[in-house]
Amino acid sequence: MLATMSATVSATVLATVPVHSREGAPEATKTVSRKKDHVELCVGERVSFREKTSGFERFDFVHNALPEINFTDVSTETTFLGKAISFPLQISSMTGGYAEAERINRELAEVCESLRLPMGVGSQRQALEKAEFHHTFQAARKHAPSIALTANIGAAELAKPSVRANIARLIDMIHADALTVHLNPLQELMQPEGNPDFRGVLAGIEQIRASLGVPIIVKEVGAGLSESVARRLLDAGVSVIDVAGAGGTSWAGVELLRAKEDDALAPYQRAFWDWGLPTSECLRRIHPLKAEKNFTLVASGGISSGIEVAKSLALGADMAASARPLLQILMEHGQHALETALLGWQYQVRAVMFLTGAVNVHALQSVELREV
Repeated sequence: MLATMSATVSATVLATVPVHSREGAPEATKTVSRKKDHVELCVGERVSFREKTSGFERFDFVHNALPEINFTDVSTETTFLGKAISFPLQISSMTGGYAEAERINRELAEVCESLRLPMGVGSQRQALEKAEFHHTFQAARKHAPSIALTANIGAAELAKPSVRANIARLIDMIHADALTVHLNPLQELMQPEGNPDFRGVLAGIEQIRASLGVPIIVKEVGAGLSESVARRLLDAGVSVIDVAGAGGTSWAGVELLRAKEDDALAPYQRAFWDWGLPTSECLRRIHPLKAEKNFTLVASGGISSGIEVAKSLALGADMAASARPLLQILMEHGQHALETALLGWQYQVRAVMFLTGAVNVHALQSVELREV
């Protein structure tokens, strides 16, 4: 975790109003402030899980001393949402909806376009409330015209008929290739201004699935998806499952850091900082559903290296996704550093493939892992 923020970040993206001073502010204003809080905390504070890990450290590859392939034979290329990508990683949903977010999405998009990687924007709920910050989401497609790009809405919003009626606007706004619906009951429960009303979410997903012209991705935000939840989502017509398991960013922790100092519930809510299913466990439980369901399985939650991308695929994922580690690199060191890091991750994936005898991504999904 990068512990300190650069002066540039502090002066621009991370200049926020303290949360406790916003009481009585209009809802749209609160949303803008909340989005800025999230970026600040994810870049500058320790918001990772405190004890629980993603579980990848419990697995290791079986070294193949006789791979019978050349390193130059190894290809990390694959496809996602019908588009070719350079290696199996998405820069996951991060931000949008406040002035400084335009620069973040623009710079992320430029890197994704250069490296042929997919990208997701942050929650567009605020974009349904007002048009002022539409450009902060649109920057992604403007600067990355050819990549696979995903729109984003919170699951609780889909229980509202007014939101479902306007969901196509979010797709059209950024010419998205898919809609990501994020399940975040824990975050909403911990959030000072959260909305923990989740009755009707599955029916909402089923309804928009029938009317949208793009695939639906459903992801958690760091607490993981169980096999039973994944099965219900697949039965509802979801095309992509992103487990977003425990071990990376704790969004319960993020919201606890945003809470008022005098909040009487805070001492009791802290017990949920490490709540969730580890990413590796989610993959192991959900992957067997592929024997009966046709879907794409994405691993996220604690993905911070190419080695972990490779382990994700060996555990059954089709690709991986990462957000906070990449945001930290961008904000602290800039686009060139981010591009260098991503190329380093790609090299690690290729190296693992060579050292296990996997000539392509499909073969990597069949290599042997051992528990250590």
